[in-house]
Amino acid sequence: MFVDKAKIFVKGGDGGDGLIAFRREKYVPEGGPGGGDGGNGGDVIFRVDEGLRTLMDFRYQRHFKAKRGEKGRNKSQHGANADHMIVRIPPGTVIMDDDTGEVVADMTRHGQQVIVAKGGRGGRGNIRFATPNNPAPELAENGGEGQERYITLELKVMADVGLVGFPSVGKSTLLSVVSSAKPKIGAYHFTTITPNLGVVDVGDHRNFVMADLPGLIEGAHEGIGLGHEFLRHIERTRIIIHVVDMAGSEGRDPFEDWTKINDELKQYNAALAERPQIVAANKMDMPESEENLAQFKEQIASVRPDLEIMPISSLTRQGVKELLYRAADLLDQIPDEPVVEEVAEVNERKVFKLDKVEDEGFTIVRENDTFVVHSVKIERMMKRMQLNSHDAILKLARTLRHMGVDAELRKRGAVDGTPVRIADFEFEFVEGSSYY
Repeated sequence: MFVDKAKIFVKGGDGGDGLIAFRREKYVPEGGPGGGDGGNGGDVIFRVDEGLRTLMDFRYQRHFKAKRGEKGRNKSQHGANADHMIVRIPPGTVIMDDDTGEVVADMTRHGQQVIVAKGGRGGRGNIRFATPNNPAPELAENGGEGQERYITLELKVMADVGLVGFPSVGKSTLLSVVSSAKPKIGAYHFTTITPNLGVVDVGDHRNFVMADLPGLIEGAHEGIGLGHEFLRHIERTRIIIHVVDMAGSEGRDPFEDWTKINDELKQYNAALAERPQIVAANKMDMPESEENLAQFKEQIASVRPDLEIMPISSLTRQGVKELLYRAADLLDQIPDEPVVEEVAEVNERKVFKLDKVEDEGFTIVRENDTFVVHSVKIERMMKRMQLNSHDAILKLARTLRHMGVDAELRKRGAVDGTPVRIADFEFEFVEGSSYY
């Protein structure tokens, strides 16, 4: 089964907690702090593997969580960093943030990798908080939380040549006779509903990858039918072979078909109008085809006199080899560089900045008898600090005083015993004290 779109959840590992510990060795009185830092959490990294062709694996596993960093140890030993989680993806995968729709990375090269969820930083142990005034602090940090986000993966087939055209014009038949691919072939519209890839051996030590893309219909650029699902795969192709039913089956007009498909390509992505194109005038084994071809050439000459038209028959293989040679010649003239999204270049290990500019402000609201303080800085600090020690409470109290929270609470009418809540923590205000 060909799966070309998936939505998944990724989360970097949390950092390990810092440790509160003290040296307890013989002949070393008052040894001082010895609690080490926690290890960093693992990153979630997407890496391109050219052996993959679909996003099938993400149909069965949708959650990817890296491991947590190890907790700090005594004797000033740091906890180990967690291993990164490597997730393999096929070339041609576009990674997008599901919430914002922003393109995070466009992955096209084997081995290319990008960090999509950064692991949290390890918390600091009490050896980091020793000062001349407090040489033995009972103070440590919790590990930081790893980044988490929902990611949308969208696969755009990586092929040199893309076969486009209305349904039932013979694209699948052509692919089946020029490669070992076995696409489904049937005498009804939309036999092909997913792209099929085949390697074409031209016979003169040249080969290329050809994609049989599902048939387009009028209005595809607006998403009619499965328009967008089909059209995005054409963006990667280096040249387009436009297969036209020259027999005029089902009363169709070859020139009208060619015009409509090209309009759909242009309206979906204007760059596709500049892509090298060859018209494969198919079904030339049919009686009406010669007359239709002559008329088609006259009509094309008035709008695209430079367009190449090559008569073929996928059934009898008439003109097929000449078409392949011409496609190979065109590919030799085009740089072998995949078309990528307009995003910043992705380094081998691109790191996304997680910490936004910290808000130094605060607001205070009253809920019945309780004052509720809202502050990004204070709430982040409280989440990081291990608030189960006297030193940690003192540090929090100093921060509140320096930010002016004390003065504002007094101004609002706080007195001894007034409840104060910050995030999930509740304290009592004590007038004239250094802490709550």
